[in-house]
Amino acid sequence: MVIAEVIVDVSAYPVDRPFDYVIPDEWSELIEKGCRVKVPFGPRNVLGFVVGIKDETDIPLDKMKSIAEILDIESVLTDEMLKMAKWLKNQTICYEIDALQVMLPGALRAKYEKFAVLVTEVEQLPEVIQPYFVKNARVNLKVIEKDALLKPLKQAVRNGDVLIDNVVKQQGKIKQVRKVQIAPLAQLEAIEAQITARAPKQKQLVQWMKLNEGQLFTADEICKAVDITNAVLTSVIDKGAAVYIHQEVYRDPFTKEVARTDFLHLTNEQDTALAQIKKALEEKRQETFLLHGITGSGKTEVYLQAIQQAIAEEKEAIVLVPEISLTPQMTERFRSRFGEQVAVMHSGLSVGEKYDEWRKIQQGKVKVVVGARSAIFAPFTNLGLIILDEEHESTYKQEDSPRYHARDVAIWRSQYYDCPVILGSATPALESFARAKKGVYTLLTLENRAKNQALPTVHIVDMREQLKGGNRSMFSEPLAEAIRTRLEKKEQSVLFLNRRGYSSFVLCRDCGTTVQCPNCDISLTYHRSNEKLKCHYCGHDEYVPSECPQCQSEHIRYFGTGTQKVEEEIYKLFPGARVLRMDVDTTKQKGAHEKILDAFGAGEADILLGTQMIAKGLDFPNITLVGVLSADTSLHLPDYRAAEKTFQLMTQVSGRAGRHDKPGEVFVQTYTPEHYAIELSKEQLYTPFYEREMYSRHTAGYPPYYYIALIQVSHEDVLLAAEYAGRAAEYLRSSLSFEVSVIGPTTASISRLQNRYRYQCLIKYKREPNLIPVLLQLIKMYRSDWIKKGIVLTVDLDPTMI
Repeated sequence: MVIAEVIVDVSAYPVDRPFDYVIPDEWSELIEKGCRVKVPFGPRNVLGFVVGIKDETDIPLDKMKSIAEILDIESVLTDEMLKMAKWLKNQTICYEIDALQVMLPGALRAKYEKFAVLVTEVEQLPEVIQPYFVKNARVNLKVIEKDALLKPLKQAVRNGDVLIDNVVKQQGKIKQVRKVQIAPLAQLEAIEAQITARAPKQKQLVQWMKLNEGQLFTADEICKAVDITNAVLTSVIDKGAAVYIHQEVYRDPFTKEVARTDFLHLTNEQDTALAQIKKALEEKRQETFLLHGITGSGKTEVYLQAIQQAIAEEKEAIVLVPEISLTPQMTERFRSRFGEQVAVMHSGLSVGEKYDEWRKIQQGKVKVVVGARSAIFAPFTNLGLIILDEEHESTYKQEDSPRYHARDVAIWRSQYYDCPVILGSATPALESFARAKKGVYTLLTLENRAKNQALPTVHIVDMREQLKGGNRSMFSEPLAEAIRTRLEKKEQSVLFLNRRGYSSFVLCRDCGTTVQCPNCDISLTYHRSNEKLKCHYCGHDEYVPSECPQCQSEHIRYFGTGTQKVEEEIYKLFPGARVLRMDVDTTKQKGAHEKILDAFGAGEADILLGTQMIAKGLDFPNITLVGVLSADTSLHLPDYRAAEKTFQLMTQVSGRAGRHDKPGEVFVQTYTPEHYAIELSKEQLYTPFYEREMYSRHTAGYPPYYYIALIQVSHEDVLLAAEYAGRAAEYLRSSLSFEVSVIGPTTASISRLQNRYRYQCLIKYKREPNLIPVLLQLIKMYRSDWIKKGIVLTVDLDPTMI
């Protein structure tokens, strides 16, 4: 008897382990590790993943249940993925089913029907299943399963004669085109002899077919070539001169053709860095490289040539980028070098496109994947290189379960495949740089720009002085003058403001009331385009009130500045300017990022105004001016990483200017010009900033000197939320050692979100072997008791935001 160990798709604490099920004899050769099955669980059948197969079990035979249905006759999860799921479960304290699901595209998580699709001639198939495909190249799997013929079908799948297609309610199905396959010559001659002189068009068609025997064409191609109607073609096909077959085609997520480019000549610094990476590749050695290069130093070229080496050794590569807006530009660069060998994975693709890209990777049809965070799970089986571009970005951390960091997953996979990882950034995360200093990572440095251009000149503008001089505009006089000069010279400018919308809040001047979100403890943002107030956390929106909801005064005004308001101001100050705005509101539609960047690259606008999605990766020769409208937005956040994030953002934004022949200039507007994060970003001095920030972190006891974990408790009743947060803190204090400090509970920085009050505790520790068992015990208490009272508890072992 063969037993399958199955993880069932039920996110619940008592169920978070494999269950044993009998594999029916007729399926014993079909089911393998990594397949999805349906199993009886309680009163219903649920989805499950086979994570192991064995011959014996401790459970009495009369208590054992059998697998009810097979969903895959080819595994969707590799051995590596099953091991990675176990590691993720422990690393992020999540359910194993969540870890398994995160590795699959959405199309494989929905409800679907399965079809067997013929991709060759019927005669190639095992005889017993040939009759199913004679009339139709597409057969519902249930029909073959009902007749107990899955074994020969699996053989046909292994030989590549049949494809299994998931028809998903979300449309994640294989895309196909119907083609006409012309019959062999002898058959055509026999048919030609039967056609009378009264059907000259049919005769003409068969004669053309004789010249193209056995070939595949679409119906349109044949009608055009022979100049006939569809009716003529149909009647000839009915006589047996050809058959219709369905051929799989992949949806193309790329919207335009890309010209091929050659590899560039490397500078000495790039060459030295690449040589070390190549050595690790050749020696099949796991090594984590931190490629620290100033903006414009040619990190991307190092990535490209390292990937070339990996492909030459018949290996595969994953490249991660932090923002969806960077993906089109980055993908273009990779496609221009590696052509059809590149697949792309990010949230901007449709379910069907994601599914097709995933299948290309799974079937070994591509060698390189470029994508956002989730692309780290690309189902490659022979990885040779993993690259994280802009490795300091917080978008690499998943904010809901499983709360993984792409950098940790990359390093785990590189250890599994014995291959190098490159973490690239002009402003590495402090933790990464500290590890490189300690020798945990290998530091590779690029200190000069690739084309030896000078770094842009940076001017810090003190907005307090501008106010004193009577300038209440959001543009300081020096920045306004610089924009005018660029408009006259026909050069391009980039303006950066990290706040979308028109203004940050609406306030009554009589009683001081701000219009708040009814679900969250945050003021609503005014959006001019549809005259609405919007919550950027829960999505609530409402029309702007004409009078104060508190005191009925009509003196209601907009305060603060968002990208919409800046756009309006630009048109007032510079009437002839052509402006493109790039923020969440203008990039909602599919392909919008690409359209905006292409238009700007083609010179259709003078000014690109945007939020942080424009801070990285942009590389246009005509950008000579960058303006940061308010450097203080990120500096005063209640977060120990505020200074680091500000320095990174300022350096990245400044790096967009003067990347080619024309010199660049940057204006940074701020009310705190003396802050070290702003002063040091002026010259892109990373090392002095690192030393200064490390001193602050050491004094305050924050990472990288300490590890931190965040426990958050939420409930619709504020008193219950506070009570259970207190219980959690008490339990942690009594169970962890004295060297661990538990801070809190305190209210979260946004104390109410989506009608739930939030309290949190912070755990700071250096070494605490007991931490994971204690947290698991806390989660057990929560899942077995607290959850019944409506409490939600989350544990984040490496929070990016506090």
